[in-house]
Amino acid sequence: MRTALLLEASALALALLFLAPIPMRVLADTCASSPVVARGEEARYVWLAKTKARANWRAKVRATPGLGPNFANWSRAQNTEERCLTGPAGSLCIFTGTPCAP
Repeated sequence: MRTALLLEASALALALLFLAPIPMRVLADTCASSPVVARGEEARYVWLAKTKARANWRAKVRATPGLGPNFANWSRAQNTEERCLTGPAGSLCIFTGTPCAP
């Protein structure tokens, strides 16, 4: 019984050791002071409209003074919003997010 308890405690300590750095990395991110808004072009499919809006967001972030390519990753952005409007001519998406660097 004591051996099983010791093994569980060791496993828990090991798991905490590996998981502890994860929140620190999140806190280490540097984010822009304001969000960036970019609109894509109209497309026949929603997935394509999203792809265009994301590409425009990335290009806008890269071109913004003080940000650049390190901030142009949509998956690292905070407070993100993807809005898509669909009508008879197709879909149009608008992406809003605060760029963050690793």
